[in-house]
Amino acid sequence: MSVDATAALTGTRVTMTGSGEPEQQLVTGHETVPAAGRGKVVVRVEAAGVSFAEVQMLQHLHPFPPRFPFVPGYDLVGRITEVGEGVTAWRVGDRVAAMPRYGAWQEYVETPAKHLAPVPEDLDAAEAVALVANGVTAYQMLDRLTGLAPGDTVLVHGASGGVGTVLARLAVHRGLRVIGTASPAKHETVRALGAEPLDYRTPDLPSAVRGLAPGGVQAVFDHIGGRGLDDSWAMLARGGTLVSFDSSVAGYRPGQWFRPHVPALLRTARRFLARLLGLTGGRRMTMYYVKPGPDFNAALDALYGLLAEGVLKPEIAGRHQLDGAADALRQLLEGRSVGKHVLLP
Repeated sequence: MSVDATAALTGTRVTMTGSGEPEQQLVTGHETVPAAGRGKVVVRVEAAGVSFAEVQMLQHLHPFPPRFPFVPGYDLVGRITEVGEGVTAWRVGDRVAAMPRYGAWQEYVETPAKHLAPVPEDLDAAEAVALVANGVTAYQMLDRLTGLAPGDTVLVHGASGGVGTVLARLAVHRGLRVIGTASPAKHETVRALGAEPLDYRTPDLPSAVRGLAPGGVQAVFDHIGGRGLDDSWAMLARGGTLVSFDSSVAGYRPGQWFRPHVPALLRTARRFLARLLGLTGGRRMTMYYVKPGPDFNAALDALYGLLAEGVLKPEIAGRHQLDGAADALRQLLEGRSVGKHVLLP
């Protein structure tokens, strides 16, 4: 075990104290730096991501919500400062990425060593963390769930968001035609990604999509959920795949923690049964949830390779200090963001 002198130090952290407005419920303070327990390490955070998961948590509408008060932060990139007993694969000074799901919005984080992934030294911390949860989500949905081939057409909802921008770039790089929904103010961004923009508020969106792709699209990536999944299903070509990877929480009351996600679960189950009965024209619907493990690390390593080669460049919506977390979350809430907000402790 190798330990530095952090035991007596304090670090800055952001705590989410309850449901409500970010300006009132996010509190910046100081806490003693943790010690690394058995099988864990302490990481000095270089960059932590801000994501829609924190919006859901703030409104107590995340499917797996921690109890208030807690430190938010889905993903991070940083450097190990302490190694706990039983950890042999990592050393002090190693640069790593982790996806703890919460706890990343602080200077020092204790996290299980088994869930770490290596980060190349020459990568920008903000760009590196933008590829942790968001990048792996995009990469694995394309690789594992759709069976797409060059020349196929896909639709990416929220193509200007943290996942959507990476997904669009990856799909274009793989020779796919991409239609991306976004507000009109973000259409130039979508075009710059190599995709064809479409206003997500367009009346009869399935007809608008079929105007661009008369036979339907081979895949739809949907982060909205709810009844919008029926529109996404209607856009599919025969044999196409609808991937649901999140759910909007608009219109739900704080504390209805699982209700926004029920429509996706029910529709996935119904369409699975309908497909078994041969009633879907070969179309299928699946759900995706990012999780750590060997497949996660392999995907992140591939993404970091594309970043180093200049093939992939994540869109950074803003770089904020920890005390700017409320502003970053506010921009997400109001739909003013393009790409990923990042906190830099």
